[in-house]
Amino acid sequence: MKRSRRTKIIATLGPASEKPEMIAKLFEAGADTFRLNMSHLSRDKLRERVEAIRDVEARYKRPIAILADLQGPKLRLGAFSGDGAVLKEGSRFVLDSDESPGDAKRVFLPHPEILNSLEEGHTVLMDDGKLRLTVEEVKKGRAVTRVDVGGKISNRKGVNLPDTTIPVAAMTEKDRTDLEAAINAGVDWIGLSFVQRPEDIAEGRKMARGRALIMTKIEKPQAITRLDEILEASDALMVARGDLGVEMPLEKVPGLQKRITRACRRYGKPVVVATQMLESMISSPVPTRAEVSDVATAVFEGADAIMLSAESASGQYPIEAVAMMNRIAEEVERDPHYWNIIAAQRAEPEATGSDAIAAASHQIADTLGLKAVVAWTFSGATALRLARERPNSTVLALTPRRETARRLALVWGVHAIVTKDASDVDDMAFRACKFAVRERFAEVGDRVIIVAGVPFGTPGATNMVRIAFVTPEHAAQA
Repeated sequence: MKRSRRTKIIATLGPASEKPEMIAKLFEAGADTFRLNMSHLSRDKLRERVEAIRDVEARYKRPIAILADLQGPKLRLGAFSGDGAVLKEGSRFVLDSDESPGDAKRVFLPHPEILNSLEEGHTVLMDDGKLRLTVEEVKKGRAVTRVDVGGKISNRKGVNLPDTTIPVAAMTEKDRTDLEAAINAGVDWIGLSFVQRPEDIAEGRKMARGRALIMTKIEKPQAITRLDEILEASDALMVARGDLGVEMPLEKVPGLQKRITRACRRYGKPVVVATQMLESMISSPVPTRAEVSDVATAVFEGADAIMLSAESASGQYPIEAVAMMNRIAEEVERDPHYWNIIAAQRAEPEATGSDAIAAASHQIADTLGLKAVVAWTFSGATALRLARERPNSTVLALTPRRETARRLALVWGVHAIVTKDASDVDDMAFRACKFAVRERFAEVGDRVIIVAGVPFGTPGATNMVRIAFVTPEHAAQA
């Protein structure tokens, strides 16, 4: 399954796409990674879906990444008498610690730590931002607000606090048990929700113990203010535009998307753009022109992956949505402006041996017009540094670790293969050429560039660049 694009596609599994045959069809249509939303998934269902994905992986002999997306500390209101109320603009509305059913004047907020953190002037958003309140007075266990934008509100609707630093960890007890279950089931990436500070990532990383990589979802204004620190502590970022667009003015989100994608490129860490990319395809077989432009923009920006949520999880056209995203990415990457933009965003290499070799490999591949850069990698770090360069050549990552190959299925331009480690320099060059031919990235007479570290099997030891000719012998062995 050789993809003719560098940008990867993430498809969320759900009621419309959880059957094994549907997972296979989504993979054929272009999905490289599957997302499991832990907000709606039991332990038994989790194991079933991971097994189904691994069956598809074995059938097509291609590594597939699995992202388990944790729910995080979702804040919700209590219940109302009559199951709801109408809040009128200009009226006063109280959030309190009284568990009795609410009405048009007050409601229970089952988060005492939030009531203690609200301050005068803070904004309170309810039901995905449809209702907007401003805090006027705070007392112990009680916050009086003014209704700026009213409307109907019902039981257990979500609450967003864009101005308030929430004094709770990004991981709840449910998240902890979900994370352990997901890792035991064999997922590759863990998505942390509602992260506000770099310290929020530490617990997830400690629990993961290297068995899965950490993807931090940027969806809080507080995370934006400490973006560099959060990026340093993460293995990848997701621009989660849903909650980010609720907690911040919508018009700021496109600029933040660019800032986050460029910061990830600078750090050499994968970035995913997510939420409402082809939203209309939940119920329509074709997207809007604006949605096509939105997906194309993320590809032009050099995002490692673009993601479908409800479109593939519960929509009526999951296969069509993946296929459409695939076609958009392919078309953008054929556009001559794409490579001009990608080159203009190139970050200066860091003063390390690995970065120097990655930058040199990119320059050699461009100068010689090589079709493939072959990276022997144990941890995946070499492939990540090469992907950071965004070379016009495919990064063919050869690794002895299946988990490394799966994790790299999320990374821009990387085509990973599981194979035993090289025994010596000649074996390294021979098998690099052989796999380049077998995977149809090179032909007899072509040259490939090989990046590796000696001694072999030593993580972080990238110290060698070699150019090799593909010979008939390589083709015969492919």
